[in-house]
Amino acid sequence: MDNITNAALEGLYWPDKGGVAKENPDDTRLTQEDFFKLLTQQLSMQDPTKPVENEQMIAQMTNFTMAEGITNLTEEFKGFAQSMTSNQALQASSLVGRQVLIPSDTAYFNGSRPIEGMVSLPQTGQDVTVRIKNERGEVVHSMNMGTLPQGQHKFTWDGTLANGEKVPPGDYIVEANGRVGDQSESIPALTYAFVESVSMGGQRGVVLNLESIGRIDLKDVIQITNGSA
Repeated sequence: MDNITNAALEGLYWPDKGGVAKENPDDTRLTQEDFFKLLTQQLSMQDPTKPVENEQMIAQMTNFTMAEGITNLTEEFKGFAQSMTSNQALQASSLVGRQVLIPSDTAYFNGSRPIEGMVSLPQTGQDVTVRIKNERGEVVHSMNMGTLPQGQHKFTWDGTLANGEKVPPGDYIVEANGRVGDQSESIPALTYAFVESVSMGGQRGVVLNLESIGRIDLKDVIQITNGSA
């Protein structure tokens, strides 16, 4: 049986040794009331023959006012950050079930939904060919897209082999190449993936959990579409 602890009950039946109360962090913060108490104490104990200079008094009051202002500003920024995080999480939740274009050559085929992606050309390419490989590196499908101008061009494959059968569900690798300029070279392939859930990744911000593919930061997503899971 798992051990279950309850902090409230432990504090009731097993008090801390010495009975020392835990210090509240807020108790260590000087308030404006505390400052004026200290100031009054200082004035009452000063040497009447050598009173505190006006400039020194004003400097003390100014320093406290600035410190209090910075503290208040910090609290306001904390509240603003929490509000932004909540708003970001709410917006991110609307991405669940949508399709995103990512800089990855891995695409997931679920058995019915087609594999889709983009080839990205820095300039006009000729004899552009897209090949789709299974996890063993075998080419299961090839499509010739011909001559394409500079930019991004979409491709799609429904998973049907030459014999009419469907490939099994799983991850597939997309490779593209063509003749760009005077030589044949690889062309960057981008793929679409579906968002299953969204996480708030701390310093990473919003993280999308993609179907089979894994996790990706929202900032790395190239395009978001409505899609249909």
